[in-house]
Amino acid sequence: MDHGSQQPQTQQMPGPFPGYSGPRGPYPGQHPALLRLDELQREIANLGPQVCSYSGLQSDREYKRLERELTRLLLEVDKVETEGRPELQQARKRAAGEVEGLLRYLEGNATHPSRLAIEELTQEAQNMLNEGVVGPFRQGQAQDAFEISEELVEAVQDVAMRLAQVKTGGSVPLRKARYKALTRVCAVQEILEGRIRTHTLALPLSDDTHEAVQRINQVMAQVSGARCQEVALLMGLSGRDSCTHLARILTELLVELDALDVSSNAAVRNYRKQVVEEINGLLKHLDLEGEGYDTRRYDLAQNDSIREIEAIRGRVSVLREEVLRHGATGQGAELQGLLTHLDQVDTGRNPCIREARRRAVLEVQALITFLDLWEALGRRNPGADEPPPHAAVWRVLASLGQLQAQVLGFDGKRADKSYMVLEELLTKQLLALDAVDPQGDEGTKTALESVLLIGVVWC
Repeated sequence: MDHGSQQPQTQQMPGPFPGYSGPRGPYPGQHPALLRLDELQREIANLGPQVCSYSGLQSDREYKRLERELTRLLLEVDKVETEGRPELQQARKRAAGEVEGLLRYLEGNATHPSRLAIEELTQEAQNMLNEGVVGPFRQGQAQDAFEISEELVEAVQDVAMRLAQVKTGGSVPLRKARYKALTRVCAVQEILEGRIRTHTLALPLSDDTHEAVQRINQVMAQVSGARCQEVALLMGLSGRDSCTHLARILTELLVELDALDVSSNAAVRNYRKQVVEEINGLLKHLDLEGEGYDTRRYDLAQNDSIREIEAIRGRVSVLREEVLRHGATGQGAELQGLLTHLDQVDTGRNPCIREARRRAVLEVQALITFLDLWEALGRRNPGADEPPPHAAVWRVLASLGQLQAQVLGFDGKRADKSYMVLEELLTKQLLALDAVDPQGDEGTKTALESVLLIGVVWC
C-alpha cells in the first residue's frame, strides 16, 4: 500500500488510509492476535481524521501529540505475535503500513514548502506589526502618540496578497493553514485602515462641550488600547489575553456608551456614534479563534462565489480575444456591467474570495483602460499651440499603445523572459512620464494621471 503524498479514494474517511470496517482475516474475532489488531485498527481509525485535518507545524504541541500517539501505535502493532501464520502477518503488515502512512502524511504536510511559506509570511507580518503597533503600545506609548502609516498598511496588504498566492495543491491541511493566516492578516489590515480613517475626524471633542464628553473621551482612549491588543491577539503576539476577554470588555464599553444621555446635543450624539462604530469594527474580528476549521470556508472548489467569479473571468477572456483580434466593437458597456456584477459578489469575509475578486476586477479594468486608451489616441487632434509637456505625455501614451496587445495577451509567469521584457518596457515609459514637468498646465496634469492609472493597472 502506498501511503505517500497522494490520498487514495475511500468511502469511509478522507485521508491516506482506509477506514476501519470491522475485524479482518479468515478467523474474525477468534484468534487473540486478530482481536488485538482489531483494537489497534480502531485507534488508528480514530486518529486518522485528526492527522488529515492537522494544519500546523512540527514545533506545535498538537503535532507532537499526534506523532507520539502514532509512534505508540506502531510499537503496539509490532508487539503482536503472528506465530508465523500468513494471515496474521498480513494483518499486522497492513496495520503497520497504515500507521506509517499517517506518520508520513503528518510530517509531509507540516514540512511542505507551501506550509513553510505560509509560516514565513505570517512571521513577516508579526515582525512588522510588533515593531509598528504592538511594541510602542507595550512601551507605554499611547496609540494617538504615534501614527499608523499608510506604508505599514500597504506592507500588511502585500503580505496578504502573497499569502493568497501560496499554492496548496488541493491539500486540506494546507488550505486550512493558508485560510487561517489570511483571515488574521486581512482582519489586521482592516483595523489599521480604520485607524487611518479615524485620523481624519475632529476627535476627541472638548470636555466642555457636554457633560458626557469626558466619559466618551475616556472610552475612546480605551478603544485605542483595545485596538493594539486585538492586533496582538490576531497575530499571536499576546500569550496572556484572549479574544473572548477582549470582546467582553468592548461589549461593556458599548453598554456604557448606550447609557449616556446625549439627546440634547447633535454633535455629541455623532461623536458617540463614531466611537460605537469603532468598537463594532473591532468586535467583528474577534470571532476568528475557530476560523478556518469549517470546510465550507476554505474549500473554494465548492464555493458559489468563486464559481461566479470564474464565470465572469471566462467572459472577460472571450471579450479580450475579440478586442485583440477585431478591435473595439462596443465591448465597453458589457465590461462595465461585469465590473458591477463583481462588486455584488458576496465574499463572506473570506480573504481568498476577496483576492479572487480583486484579480478579476483588475482584469476587467485593464481591458477597459486598453479600450479607453485607443479611443483617446484615435480622437487626438493636437493644435499648433499645444504645450510641450502635454505633447510629451501623449508621446508616452502612444508608446504604451504599442505595448497594449502584448500586455493583455501575456499568459505566462513572472519568471518568464517575456514578462521581464514587458515589465522593463513599462518601467521605462513610467520613468519617461516622471520626467515630464506639467508647468501648471491642468490638461497635462489630467493626462499624467491617466497614464499613471494605465501603468498601475497593467503592472
